[in-house]
This record gives sequence, C-alpha cells and structure tokens, in this order.
Amino acid sequence: MKGDELMTVDQMLVELGGVSRRTFYRWREIGHAPAGLKLPNGEIRVWRSEFASWLESLREAA
Repeated sequence: MKGDELMTVDQMLVELGGVSRRTFYRWREIGHAPAGLKLPNGEIRVWRSEFASWLESLREAA
C-alpha cells in the first residue's frame, strides 16, 4: 500500500503504551495480535495499516 510502512515489534509496543514484549507474543500465539510478516531472520513486522485496523477492531469490541 502506498505510504504504508512495516512496523517493528518495538514500535508497536511503544504505540500500545507499555505492553510487554511477552504479552505481545502471547497475543500472537492465541490469534489476538495484528497479522504480521515473519522475516527470514525470525523478526516480526506488521504493516502500519494492519496495526491501525487491528486497533480499530479493539475499539469496536469494547
């Protein structure tokens, strides 16, 4: 998507206001984290647009 960017886990944790890395990876295990890409080196990246959609879905569920 034009203008989109891939976010690192650290960037997402900052935007989530202090959620721990362990919590984020637990959310991934149970399917409650935004869809991401796993790079060949094992690092996770998430498109900013996907992260924003995921956050919006949490607000709708609340």
